[in-house]
Amino acid sequence: MHSKYLFKSVLAPYIQRLLEIKRTSGVIGTYNHWIFKELDEFAIQYGLQEPAITEDLIQSWRATRTNDCDRRIYFKFSAWIQLATLMKRSGIECYVPKLPKRPSSEFVPYIFTPTQIQDMLKKADEIRVSHFMITTGIMAFPCLLRLLYSTGLRISEALSILNEDVQIEQQYIRIRSSKNGCDRLVPICDSMKDSLLQYIHYRDQMPIDGINDGKRLLFVKCDGTAIKSNAISSYFIDVLKRCGIPYIGGHRGPRLHDLRHTYAVHVLAQMARNGTDVYACLPILSTALGHLSIASTEQYVRLTASMFPEIEEQCSQLNSFVFPMQYIRR
Repeated sequence: MHSKYLFKSVLAPYIQRLLEIKRTSGVIGTYNHWIFKELDEFAIQYGLQEPAITEDLIQSWRATRTNDCDRRIYFKFSAWIQLATLMKRSGIECYVPKLPKRPSSEFVPYIFTPTQIQDMLKKADEIRVSHFMITTGIMAFPCLLRLLYSTGLRISEALSILNEDVQIEQQYIRIRSSKNGCDRLVPICDSMKDSLLQYIHYRDQMPIDGINDGKRLLFVKCDGTAIKSNAISSYFIDVLKRCGIPYIGGHRGPRLHDLRHTYAVHVLAQMARNGTDVYACLPILSTALGHLSIASTEQYVRLTASMFPEIEEQCSQLNSFVFPMQYIRR
């Protein structure tokens, strides 16, 4: 296990057992590790000497979470409950807190229009740095932007791709250990294949030993080191401004992750226009996105009648739930 996920409190054996159960069940991602890491560190700060969860422990922890939103509090309480339940089943008397009411999500993703996407790709090709630095990742940005939109990858997944994961001729990329802990194969279209070939051609001309080795990262800075997601986000915000797309900030978008939402909506819309039943599309889209269940895809895709009115007419009552009657910021 990575050092940042090592647990050191008296609760550590039970946390590790719970995470192992989750992992073998295929329902765990890195977010679970971060939550339990926080609980583990609080148990140390609290001075917990015996492996038991008490009401005072929970109340003391809750008093420290003043900056967490209701949604985060909900998931962290759920983690405490899972851990306490596991420990009780192991014969340890524990206090099992009550799960708060699940907060309703008011988040609405920003869905880019096809015209906006084309403008963004054009501006990404034109972006330049005012002062060249060997640590810049600007060379990879145009290709990365196209990859995020054309595949729906998370930025963390894209930046973790190794050279050996890219099968250009077979036109797919292998995504390893994604958010949900599952590997998957992501297809790439002809234009994405051309973009990758162009990027790799120029990247391989950099005077860096082993730049094209299989175990090296696909997307790198000009010094051959890994690119950070915040650097790509900065380039992305620059492109938004060049395109005249208002950037609100504060996690309200438009965000780099909204390219994933846009991919899902545009793919689903195209399938519907091609005559494919929308309900039948969901398992395909769910697999491409790396979701563990179709339910996640249902919540992920927010398609409005105002944005695609022609598609709403094609929907039967069986699959109309995919297109909730709410407005999405374009």
